[in-house]
Amino acid sequence: MATVGGITEGKGNANSLEIENLARFAVDEHNKKENAMLEFQKVVNVKQQVVSGTVYYITLEAKDGDKMKVYEAKVWEKPWMNFKELQDFKLIGDAPTADCSSA
Repeated sequence: MATVGGITEGKGNANSLEIENLARFAVDEHNKKENAMLEFQKVVNVKQQVVSGTVYYITLEAKDGDKMKVYEAKVWEKPWMNFKELQDFKLIGDAPTADCSSA
């Protein structure tokens, strides 16, 4: 059971459709606010905090041009009010690459 106010790991739901939709929402909102062209790729990790609704801390990968980057998005959701808000979206760094031939 989630503790009100405590941040917990999103147990097994990092790949759920709900979390993916929230991550896509975060990227779309960021793109609108910053006139950017990020392209959502995948959710890497998710944490959540129960408040009046739930705040999701979603670590995700998105394509910025031809570079893969890792971002953290903070999304506040109150489903019973049909409310969703992107509160923060920040670059963490470059995504790890599977290709090690860049040396």
